[in-house]
Order: sequence, then C-alpha cells, then structure tokens
Amino acid sequence: MAQGIRAGVGKAALAALALMLGTLTAPAAGAAAETIKVGFMAPLSGIFAQAGKDMLEGIKLAFEQIGYQSAGRKIELIEEDSEGNPAVAQAKYRKLVTQDHIHVLTGVLLSNIGYGLIQPIERDQLPTLFLTTPDDLTKKNVSKWILRTNFAASQPMHPLGDYAAKTLKYRKVVTIAMDNPFGHEQIGGFQRVFEDAGGRVVQKIWVPLNALDFAPYLTQVGKDADAVCAVFVAAQGVRFIKQYAEYGLKARLPLIGSGVMTDEHVIRNLGDEAVGAVGALIWAPTLATPANRTYLKLAEAKVGRTPAYFTAIMYSAGRWVAEAAKIVEGRVEDRERFLAAIRKASETVEDPRGPIKLDEWGNPTQNVYILKVEKVGGKLTNTVVHTYPMVSQFWTYKADEFLKLPAYSRDYPPARP
Repeated sequence: MAQGIRAGVGKAALAALALMLGTLTAPAAGAAAETIKVGFMAPLSGIFAQAGKDMLEGIKLAFEQIGYQSAGRKIELIEEDSEGNPAVAQAKYRKLVTQDHIHVLTGVLLSNIGYGLIQPIERDQLPTLFLTTPDDLTKKNVSKWILRTNFAASQPMHPLGDYAAKTLKYRKVVTIAMDNPFGHEQIGGFQRVFEDAGGRVVQKIWVPLNALDFAPYLTQVGKDADAVCAVFVAAQGVRFIKQYAEYGLKARLPLIGSGVMTDEHVIRNLGDEAVGAVGALIWAPTLATPANRTYLKLAEAKVGRTPAYFTAIMYSAGRWVAEAAKIVEGRVEDRERFLAAIRKASETVEDPRGPIKLDEWGNPTQNVYILKVEKVGGKLTNTVVHTYPMVSQFWTYKADEFLKLPAYSRDYPPARP
C-alpha cells in the first residue's frame, strides 16, 4: 500500500512538473498565435494624400496576396495618418509603439517627418522600413534600425545629371523645386553630376511646401538656359506641370526632373502638358520583366488603374516583412533577428523594379531608369529610354570621399550665374 501511495505521489509530481513546464513554454506558443503587428504611417489627408493612399494600396496588396498570414501568424496592418505634420507624426508614432505594440514600422513619406522619427526609433529599437528619402539617413546619420525600401533623395538624380549633360547635351539649366530636404537633396544630386560633366546650374528657385500657385516662381525663370530641372510631388507636381505649360515655358524650355514628379500618380491627372517631360526613377510600369508583369496584373486588378511608383515600393516593403517573418519562423519579437531577416529578404524576394542589394548603410543599390512621358494608345505613360544599372547612393564617387563633402542642402552646391 505504501508503495502504491509513493507511486501515486510520483505520478502526481510528474503531472505537476509537466504542467509547470507547459506553463513556462506557453508564452512562446501563445506568441506564435498572436498577430504580427505592422505599423503604417503616411499622409492620408492634406496636400500629399494621394501619395499616401498609393503607398497604403501597395502594402495592402502585398499582404492580401498571402491572405494576411506569414509563418503561421496572422498579419495585422495598423494604419495612421501623419497629415504631413511632424507633430502629428510624433503622436501617431507613440501610439503605434506604446498602445498597438507594433513589431515593425513601415511607410513615412516626407523627409522632415523621417528625420524627426530617427531618435525615437533608435530609442525603441524598432525595426523600420522607411519609404522616405533623406540622404543622411543612410549616409551620415545612420540608424541600424532603419532600412530604406526606396532611394536616397539624390540617388536617381545623379544619373539624371549625367544624362542631361552627356545625352541631352544641355549646358545651362535652371532648377525649381520644393523647399524641403527632398527638394534640396534631389537638386543637389543633379547639380553635382551635371556640373562635373561640364554643365552649369545658373539659377535655383525654391517653392514653399504648401504652395499650389506657381506663378510667382515661374516668372522668375531666366531665359538664358537650355532646360528646367524641377522637383515636386503629388498635388504640387500636377499643378506645376499644368502651369509650366500655361505660362508658355513648355514651348521654349524642355522640362526634366524628378521621376516622382512625372510618376503615374501625377500624370493620371494631366493631359498633353506632361508629354515630353524626362525624369529619373527606380520603377516604371513599362519595365518588361516577369516580376513587374506579375505585379502589374495584381495591382491593376485591385486598384483598377496603372499603379503609382509609391504603390510598387510599398508592395516591396510588405513582401520583405512577410518573407522576413518566415525566415525567423514567426519569432518577430526577436528584433535583432527580425531586422537581419528583413535585410536578407530584400535581396531574395524578386522585385518589380529589378535587382536590389542593400548596402552597409541600409540603402538599396538598384537600377535607375531615365523615363520619358509619352502618349501611347491615347494614354500617358512613362517609357524607359535608358537604364543605369545598379546605381549606388554614392553614384560613382568613393563613399569615404563623398562623405567628407558637405551634405546637399538649400545652398550647396551653390548656383553659378
């Protein structure tokens, strides 16, 4: 009988031990059942709302393609409207981190908002995939927690400067751009390479970020130039191109500039006034690659029109996140491993824009396409006229020498009338 009691106690002890071990391992099992929380922030209202909505379409498309699941866990997308306002963006960021407990942050369009979020992201050690383009984010003010899905602002404009000087044979150019870091850095990148190739920027005009009447600025454009290089986004791009034609400048000065300014999200609201504009960008709907054809079929079926470049970039971001979750077998709470997995995923997932390799600073080395707006079948589109393969954010300059120079800014490089 005593042996039976001892055996019973032994069985009870083993059962208790098993229960205790099960309890200790429960958090891991429970975590696997919880959602992977993906934060998304962009301007969904205000002057840049269309760009923000295109971005949101892209990441939704990526997650819908996989049924909002990866590595056995459901994906939850938590959307926030930054309103294009840095103070609002800071408040929305705090909400995403402290209330929603997101595992990764995606989106962010405007440079001033991107710069403002670097410190809190570093503090929180939050894996982040920025679309925003500040040069210094992946040059001099690098955060290990931030990877870029897009391009450094000056990156596509370096090739445009080369193309303008060597192929278009322009010698004197006037620049006109939005007066924010994106405008400053895009113009800076164009100017440096254009002038290194023998050209000269003779005048630089800056336009406030909220301006939609360009008359006061267009009337400043000098006559002694071969072309105008411009940088605007969303509603500003639409209004600028319309007024550029209305004021007679299109007829006498060819328009070149940021490919974002002549992207699908802009030209879908324009007519013949956009025809002939030349830009530089990392994606175009006319890219004849299997990955891009597959993406376009998905996107056009979903949104009912040719998608914008912002949609393609955020589609990439969503696919990187989903693939990274698989790489870490769903354990996205391990932030170091999850971040490393996102970096790995960026190079293994076939992308609509072409080959991608993140450099040591977290910026994609990728193709830059020179695009020309043409009317094909009665519809405006961006045709690829030249490809610069695997362009680094440092162009052809050596990184250490590039980083010794002043950052591109409102006043650097200066105009040389």
